[in-house]
Amino acid sequence: MNQPHVSSRKPVFPTDSFEAHRIENALAVMGPKWTTWSVMTMAQEDRPMRVRDVAARLPFVSEQLVSKRLAAMHTDGLLVRTDHHRGAPYRLSALGESLTHVHRALAGWSRIHLPARAMAEAERVEDAVQRLRLRHTTAMVQVLDAGGPMRFVHIAEGVGLDIGMARQRLLRLQADGLVTRTGPRHGDPYMLTNAGLELGPVYASIEHWSAALPTQWTSPSPAPAATARRTHSEVPLGTDGARTAAALRRSAAVPNSLFSHALQPQPRLPASATAQSAPGRSR
Repeated sequence: MNQPHVSSRKPVFPTDSFEAHRIENALAVMGPKWTTWSVMTMAQEDRPMRVRDVAARLPFVSEQLVSKRLAAMHTDGLLVRTDHHRGAPYRLSALGESLTHVHRALAGWSRIHLPARAMAEAERVEDAVQRLRLRHTTAMVQVLDAGGPMRFVHIAEGVGLDIGMARQRLLRLQADGLVTRTGPRHGDPYMLTNAGLELGPVYASIEHWSAALPTQWTSPSPAPAATARRTHSEVPLGTDGARTAAALRRSAAVPNSLFSHALQPQPRLPASATAQSAPGRSR
């Protein structure tokens, strides 16, 4: 069985050179379900669109849900309205249009470093965002990038998380292919996979985009209080991706070319010298 490849090459953009709170706040804006699909739809159409127009391009999403998503995107500054009347069309704001560069960085990283499977470009970007958007994920990647391999307790201390939260984040990072363990035994150190090490260009693109976010998204989040509490709770991995794939299969009205991207040759992942003990990932 192939294991995640771990590179010894020093990354061009060290992940610890970025501000974690800015990365995570930006991911919180672009991360809600169907945001990427909506942005890509409106960018492709390049015209003002009413809710029903966007919903017609996304037949696997209800019009009511599209309406709620567009309203939230308007509040977050990704969309503007052509006038103030109820039902007025939306169009992408300058902030929403500039997401194109972030989407390209996320899609490129995904094609190179994540398991190869056929998917629409918008689905690929949303999948990548879901792997990165959880709170404290960026900080944990940064700690491992700067000091890994590291034992679990030292990672928790470095991030400032209690034992239970740190355990959940590590389980999720393993399931998402960003972290692996250096051995199968309890207590063996953790380290970033090649996918985790190569997040620098993605973080650079996200941080650059975050400079234009509204002020309510630019302040740091309160630091969590670290405790010595131990727990064996595990992170719920969720099933959003599985539901999306099922919805796409059910919808015969979706054009095959909708946000599609030609599959890129995927590098064969050599067997790692480390033994991974990773939980399964289902989305």
